[in-house]
Amino acid sequence: MVEGTLSFIIAVLILVFILWVLGKSLRLLLKFALNSLVGFIMLLFFNFFGALFNVELPVNIVTSFITGVFGIAGIAILLILKYMFYVI
Repeated sequence: MVEGTLSFIIAVLILVFILWVLGKSLRLLLKFALNSLVGFIMLLFFNFFGALFNVELPVNIVTSFITGVFGIAGIAILLILKYMFYVI
């Protein structure tokens, strides 16, 4: 009887640990997704106003992620990569 109870307690603790780890990774994944969405919106605004000066950046998941994580500095990084190094 004691062995079964001990096994049950260990199984519950392992399950709680797994759910805790998955919860943290899910929260991190949602944060990255939200940052990418913000970056996408920033790129759209930049391309709208940049068209006046013939400056535009491609809008895809990589550029959205870079802009979402780094903000305005991300747009500057992408501009440097596009116009100085011809990477994008």
